[in-house]
Formats: sequence, structure tokens, C-alpha cells
Amino acid sequence: MLVETAGGLFVAKLRGAGQGVAALVAEIIVAELAMALGLPVAELSLLQLPADVESLDKNDELAQLLEFSVGLNLGVRYLDGAKAPRPRQLDELDDDFVARVLWLDGLTQNPDRTFKNPNVLFWHGRPWLIDHGAALTFQYGSADVTEDSPREPSDFSNHVFGARAALLSRYDAELATLIDARALVRATEAVPDAFLADLSIDPTPEKSRAFYRAFLWKRLKAPRPFMA
Repeated sequence: MLVETAGGLFVAKLRGAGQGVAALVAEIIVAELAMALGLPVAELSLLQLPADVESLDKNDELAQLLEFSVGLNLGVRYLDGAKAPRPRQLDELDDDFVARVLWLDGLTQNPDRTFKNPNVLFWHGRPWLIDHGAALTFQYGSADVTEDSPREPSDFSNHVFGARAALLSRYDAELATLIDARALVRATEAVPDAFLADLSIDPTPEKSRAFYRAFLWKRLKAPRPFMA
């Protein structure tokens, strides 16, 4: 849903849709980590949805979605004029960019960057990453997370850049220096308390943030389980 704000146009990611607030948490954390890795992502902004928003949807589906989404939601900057890449454009992306994307998706267990849905847009002559709501899959079964869960290997067989996964070994040492404990703190601190309060991880927002940090920190331990 496209929303016009004082700051411009944003694509609204609503808490009442799909995987709910967990998807919004993933969007924020992964975007922060992507920026730490030097990858371009669209600007994020928090959107407050009032209860009196009218819907013109004749089937009332949008009206119901808006009703379930009253309160704090997430907006992603609308990249006006952005285009979906052609397969050849993806093939021609340089090794540095591809390695960073693979490393990010391996760390965050993102299954949603496939040939059919690469979640990459070309805007102003460069590739931008979008749609990370499916990442951080461990948060959906937080009660079942064990000490071994963060060490689960990544499967890049369906990844849009999976054929180039051998690049990871070349770039791993460099990229690992960019994601440290401070980077994980910044990424989790960007998640508002209101989102974390809706999850069943822990009643205390700070303990929920610590859960995300601990999982990702263990995933960062060498040898990293997302190396090809």
C-alpha cells in the first residue's frame, strides 16, 4: 500500500498482514545489517496508522487489514522509477556486491532472494535490496531455539546468486569485520518497543533484543555456518 507522508511516498508494511509484526522486525534488523555491510537499501520510517482511516476497497479486505494494523507500522521509501532487473543484469553484477548479499542472507537466514523473486531493484543505475520480512526465521519458533540452532548451515541452491557462493570464502574475513557486537546492538535497537511487545519472545523488549543479538552473534562465530 502506497502512503503519502510529509516526508514523501512510502510503501506501507502493515502489522496486520502476512507474518505480522515479526516481518517488520526482520525488515528493520536486516536493513540495518545490510547498511553496515555497505549494501544499498531503501529508507525505512515508522508510520502511525490512526483508527479512522477510510477504505475504498469494495470487498472490505483492505478495511479489515487496516483495522488489524491500527498503531505503529513500517514504511519503506518508494523508489520512484525503479525497475525489476533482467537476468542478464543480475549476472553482470560485480563480485563484491554479490558476495555481500550472499553473506547478509546467510547470516540472517533469508530464504526469499530467489530466481523468481530476487528482491533486487535497479534504481538510479544501481541495485537496491528490498523485502527482508521473510528473514530471521528463527523468531517464529523462539521457544524451540537451542544452542545449536544458530549453527544451522545455509542452503544457497535456490538463491539468485547461489551459483557464485564460492565468493564467500574470498570476502568472508573482510565482511566479518563490519558486523561486530556493536553492529548487532545498533540493528536491534532500531526496532521499536511497540513491535517487540507484540511478539511472544519475552515480555521485556530489551530481553527480546538480546535474544536476536545472541542468535546472530552465535551465527557469526567462525567457522560461520553460512559459508559455502
